Amino acid sequence: MSYIVTIDPERAEGEVLTMYRRQQAHFGYLPNYARAFSHRPDVMTAWASLLATIRRHVEPRRFELVTLAAARALGNTYCALAHVRALGELMGPDAAREAVTGEGEALSEAERAMMAFAGKVACRAQAVTAEDIDGLRAQGLADDEIFDLVAVVAARAFFTRILDGVGAEADAAYRELPADLVASLTVGRPIARTAGEGISDEVPARSGR
Repeated sequence: MSYIVTIDPERAEGEVLTMYRRQQAHFGYLPNYARAFSHRPDVMTAWASLLATIRRHVEPRRFELVTLAAARALGNTYCALAHVRALGELMGPDAAREAVTGEGEALSEAERAMMAFAGKVACRAQAVTAEDIDGLRAQGLADDEIFDLVAVVAARAFFTRILDGVGAEADAAYRELPADLVASLTVGRPIARTAGEGISDEVPARSGR
């Protein structure tokens, strides 16, 4: 699941156990990315706070589209699959598939421009030009909205670099997505073949050392 040794659920305590329980309650299983942060749960807390602050300024559909574009450009299978699934829940499967293939009419011209911009910021931010910004303005985006797009991408770069840097694999649950989407969005590490062990309901919360 990763190249570093992480804290097993049965050995988790304190902040790690709290984090594991919270993540498992949300997803119904313990995601591999939570294990990747098991040595520094305070970093996960800080990341979650930063992400929540950024998301507060971006409507959900735009956030998911831009995040998907950034994850693909960054070569991170985990986030690409996670956010296409979120898009499917938010917009429906046809629109989510269009966000991947670029074919169809569910996305606006402005949304396509934002996704292209996100891909450029993700991997070639130093190549962004005034013309790129003017292009987004021409699509109706204000400067604060353009800043928000950059912030979404920059935050995703932080998260994906941690996951890929320690070798974290996308959860086996993503194999349940349509096969064509899985094939298109396996842009980096493969999906885990088996699900990891979760937190037992019988394990009591313990204080940290």
